[in-house]
Amino acid sequence: MKTSNLVSFVLIIFFLSSFVKESPNLNWKEIEYPNAKEWINLEQIKIENSKLYMDVSLDTTIQDWPNLGRFKKENKMLGLPKKGEKRIVFMGNSITQSWLDHSPEFFKKNNYINRGISGQTTPQMLLRFRADVIELEPKAVVILAGTNDIAGNTGPMTLEQILGNMISMVELAKANSIKVVVSSVLPAHDYAWRPGLDPDKKIPELNKMIEAYAMEANIIYLDYFSAMVDDRNGLPEKLSKDGVHPTKEGYQVMEPLAKSAIKKALR
Repeated sequence: MKTSNLVSFVLIIFFLSSFVKESPNLNWKEIEYPNAKEWINLEQIKIENSKLYMDVSLDTTIQDWPNLGRFKKENKMLGLPKKGEKRIVFMGNSITQSWLDHSPEFFKKNNYINRGISGQTTPQMLLRFRADVIELEPKAVVILAGTNDIAGNTGPMTLEQILGNMISMVELAKANSIKVVVSSVLPAHDYAWRPGLDPDKKIPELNKMIEAYAMEANIIYLDYFSAMVDDRNGLPEKLSKDGVHPTKEGYQVMEPLAKSAIKKALR
């Protein structure tokens, strides 16, 4: 194999690997790639002894990048709201997903629908917004997104691009008579899985942009950041064990803020 061809192949594989979620238990799938004699370790992809080994989850990720299939069954079973039902959808990433694990009663007793998917960024949420929000016909949606974009989970993103995707979600909701609550990004001093990206500086800047847009668009801005931030612009240990995802105590801080914001949005 020519060196230039191998380099091109590796760059393609590196690009694809950025879509794969981190996993402590890799499930390698063997694919023949003749004449590749070098060992290359790119997160969850490696080449050894003329064979490419790939985590099988990559296949699903490429075929369904926004993960439209994640809630397909649940959405069908849920159906449309009953007469008089005030359905609320929470759209987000692992912070929203884990909320249901830590506090299922919060969602059940308030008729809140959790549509959080771990690791997701705003372009992925935008692509599944119709399936996981609009088609459920909620009265309101609570959007919490942006931290994984800053972490570069699906590639580099500017703050303007993140805000643009959030604006698109808001506009889709408004076009379908859905009230919107747009949330601040939670504090994070650093990302353990991708350190050195300065979220302690970028998150406050993004939050200012989100808040300014919310005022301009006449929608509710939900400020989790101010209620949870510590002196390092991160999450204190009592509210988060890993500095990104809230503990049960962290979600207890968020819950009354979310309920209050939803109440204002529905007026």
